[in-house]
Amino acid sequence: MIHSDAAVLGLLFVVLALIFHTASLKHPFWQKFYGIVPPLLLCYFVPGLLNTFGVISGEESKLYPVVSQYLLPACLVYFTLGMDFKAVMKLGPKALMVFLAGTLGVMVGGPVAVGLVKIINPEIVGGEGANAVWRGLATIAGSWIGGGANQTALKEVFQPSDRLFSQVIAVDVITAEIWMAVLIYGVGFSARIDQAFKADVSAIDELRHRLDSEQKASQRIFSLRDIVLIAAVGFGATGLSHLLADFIAPFIKTNYPSLEKLSLTSTFFWIVSIVTLIGILLSFTPLRKLEFAGASKIGSLFLYLLVATIGMKMDLFAVAENPGLFLVGIIWMSVHIIITLSVAKLVKAPFFFTAVGSQANIGGAASAPVVAAAFHASLAPVGVLLSILGYALGTYCGYLTGLMMQWVAS
Repeated sequence: MIHSDAAVLGLLFVVLALIFHTASLKHPFWQKFYGIVPPLLLCYFVPGLLNTFGVISGEESKLYPVVSQYLLPACLVYFTLGMDFKAVMKLGPKALMVFLAGTLGVMVGGPVAVGLVKIINPEIVGGEGANAVWRGLATIAGSWIGGGANQTALKEVFQPSDRLFSQVIAVDVITAEIWMAVLIYGVGFSARIDQAFKADVSAIDELRHRLDSEQKASQRIFSLRDIVLIAAVGFGATGLSHLLADFIAPFIKTNYPSLEKLSLTSTFFWIVSIVTLIGILLSFTPLRKLEFAGASKIGSLFLYLLVATIGMKMDLFAVAENPGLFLVGIIWMSVHIIITLSVAKLVKAPFFFTAVGSQANIGGAASAPVVAAAFHASLAPVGVLLSILGYALGTYCGYLTGLMMQWVAS
């Protein structure tokens, strides 16, 4: 019905605005509704409904290529720019150990899940070419270590079909949201869990006061100069990454064609790798202060627009075609949980670090602060800090996980 990309873009922004507005309302209906249906899921599925029923056409629209090529790299810069390595280190070794255990759980869980399901029913994790299931599952690895931006980066690297991606999105979001609900429920029992783990929680109180003070001292109202600088950093890094990738990828393809099986001949792989590295390096410079002027909020806007443009390419009827993928998701998440909890118990980490460390991997910046704030509102920045670290690791670790799943599946 709607063929103009300008009209489609406007419609997507209206959809996002309605979702975020209703999610912020205190009305009992909306609170109950979003307690069951996460806003992120709607950002995928409402545009998916519009595409499925012919209101818009994700296949004909040129929005996704523009958003993924230009806004996604800038988004990665904004999310990694705010990383404060000193603050992350001050969380203590236990917080980092549990977080990295969660990352390891995702990296190990993916290949284990594929291997076990392959024994039960090889067709569930089979497929050829763009429909090879491991390609879609690799995008979940990016999401569960970093976030939506890393997921989309790996989607461009491994190129799963839109139909397959529709299926894995459902597995990703539903499985992750169930685990998040369990973690939030567990906050009420955190004292008992800490006692069982023999954890020392005194450092958390000190951390809460320090972060609260830092946030109040640094936050400011952004100016036009801030916005121009944020745009220059994001799109300058994006332009440089495109320039370098356009040289590196063809060079490898011509001289080392055997590396194509590792996706090293993919231009987009080099774009996201270079732009993430630039963001990490910039986090050590004074430009990191742009985070306090709203850099990550602009990144979030880009990310949700990206999510909506991905959603408009989805065929929701495809989700029911391979329900066995949910078994992969359950096994995968179980391995992550077992490894994370085992390391937490081994190092006697407080449940706060366990819950936030796990969610910083699985949910990223969208939900890790929510879990952290469930303990105390001023602890939300801990979730942000660990999530940013996840963004830095997500593309690289997700890429390696995808290669391992490819090996197991074949």
